[in-house]
Amino acid sequence: MEIRFTNLKMYRVKAGMTQEDIAEKLGVSRQAVAKWERGESMPDIGSCITLADIFGITVDMLVRNMQTLESKDGKHVFGVSKMNDKGQITLPAECRRLFGLKPGDSLLVLGDEEKGIALVNLGDVTAENE
Repeated sequence: MEIRFTNLKMYRVKAGMTQEDIAEKLGVSRQAVAKWERGESMPDIGSCITLADIFGITVDMLVRNMQTLESKDGKHVFGVSKMNDKGQITLPAECRRLFGLKPGDSLLVLGDEEKGIALVNLGDVTAENE
């Protein structure tokens, strides 16, 4: 598996932090952080662990290129979706295609406080009730 340090900028911006903020927390220069974000160099494992802690993610999420993950046993990683201030998310196109999701479909939202959230496609429930 190829490791490309391409997610740092996404998580940094999402956290509302600057390169300088990250550099200060890690005791490195802003230029070092900029090089990491451009893929010109990579931080050491200790810095990766600290970065993951700062962003509340795993080191795997930080360093793995989500686009290169392949499905295994019917399980998929489609990438990251960001929720807007209205609570809406956009599901990645590949997810919608694979699961046959169309505009107007109803999705049942299930939650488990330990395992997370799941979506179940109910299809177009209005068409069934007509």
